[in-house]
Amino acid sequence: MVSFFKFNIAKLSGKVACQLAKYGPGSGGTYPGHVFTKIGGQESIPKLASDLKLGSVLITGTNGKTTTTTLLIKLMSKDIKIRSSHENNILNSIVTALLSQKGDLGIFEYGIRDLAHGIPDTVQRLINPVGVVYTTISQEHTQVAGVRNPFEDYYKAKKLLSEGMKEGAVVTNCDDPRTALIGLDKSRDVNVNYYGIATDLIEDIGDNTIECPKCGKPLNYSHFYLNHRGIYTCECGFSRPEPNVKLTSAEFASDGWTLDIEGDLYNYFAAKNVKFNLKLNVPPFGFHNIYNTLASITAYATFTPKVENIETTIKDVFNNLDMSFIPPGRFEVVDIGGKYVGLGQGDNGDALKINAMFMKQFVGDNPLEFIYTTPDENEEEIFEDHYEVVKSMNPAHVIVVPGRKSIDKAKEYYEIIKQDFPDADFYPLSYDEMAVRIEKLNQLARNSDYEYVIMTGCGEEQAMWEEIKKKMISR
Repeated sequence: MVSFFKFNIAKLSGKVACQLAKYGPGSGGTYPGHVFTKIGGQESIPKLASDLKLGSVLITGTNGKTTTTTLLIKLMSKDIKIRSSHENNILNSIVTALLSQKGDLGIFEYGIRDLAHGIPDTVQRLINPVGVVYTTISQEHTQVAGVRNPFEDYYKAKKLLSEGMKEGAVVTNCDDPRTALIGLDKSRDVNVNYYGIATDLIEDIGDNTIECPKCGKPLNYSHFYLNHRGIYTCECGFSRPEPNVKLTSAEFASDGWTLDIEGDLYNYFAAKNVKFNLKLNVPPFGFHNIYNTLASITAYATFTPKVENIETTIKDVFNNLDMSFIPPGRFEVVDIGGKYVGLGQGDNGDALKINAMFMKQFVGDNPLEFIYTTPDENEEEIFEDHYEVVKSMNPAHVIVVPGRKSIDKAKEYYEIIKQDFPDADFYPLSYDEMAVRIEKLNQLARNSDYEYVIMTGCGEEQAMWEEIKKKMISR
């Protein structure tokens, strides 16, 4: 038990650090939290978190955390005053938000790479969230500080963020077998609301079968929506739960999409089920953002204390949405004088496939050039996933550029690609000369002989891609 005096000294020091952080470099997103924890210790955090009258909601997963959190903040801010943090995926960023903001509900993104760095069970105990939201769990982010983390440990770390909850609600993706199992296991303790797709209009290419997270045998899929997300069963009895919030129909056009969404779910604060039907007009923001849309809507409808606002608020936010909600560096298609260049982060197989699916809307049957930025040493699995996507696009020409530090490893990947694409070119651009790399990538796309160019893969997740976009648009 932390003493009253120690807690208040830590809180005062943290608030002073919040003011000082305004004048220092960066956003001060973690410094005040560090000061508070240094003085008060981690056991002071529960008392600080108890300032929130309605508690906290944590958002985690492999992909989609930041976008889902951003959309959930937009939705919930219409109803109540909140405290929030996103992109800074550590405990100190949550503590900083608790210190520096005012509000009754906390909405916090929380990324977990492994048990040692993520301390998910500790975070759950200290913050005591009323909700945990899962996006999707896949094998792309299992390397931490250059060390490969066994996927079983990575998956366990994700599960631990909600495992200790004895009250509240979990929101999870039923199309993903891994997050679905977390929901099924937690349904013994708390309410679980699932979201997913319920239309054949969205269908992935290829066989993306994974092992059953319950028994380890290969799952049987009748439909793939996106990578391992789809309709599945297993001989052990495990199967996809029915979604409480689902996409029932969609219309896709190059200038905008129409999404039909139905909901019938449990609202935690009203302690009752609520229903809604939505027709949303959104930007053509990529198939992955359909899942982020469903996740944020489900989380909002689960945790808003104003259930009477659900339909009105969701329509207001999504019918007025533009592409600015997408984090910097994410994939976009830019029209530069009649040439369409799709570019942005794609540092894992899931992300690269999403980028490719988005680009296909523009390309049709026209020839395409693929400028591929490679993974690094010890990232062969990422390359294997990437290369399947590259081949699925059937590019007329391929250019290979190191996406990370190792030029030698990039050359190895290039030699593999060259077996299928003999005319492929390799540019050994140095990671240490980032400005030169950015300028050359911009030139390669701008001076391409093709009207359709996709440039994606590994790299600086935001800075590199955003700078290339800025240069391309400004010229």
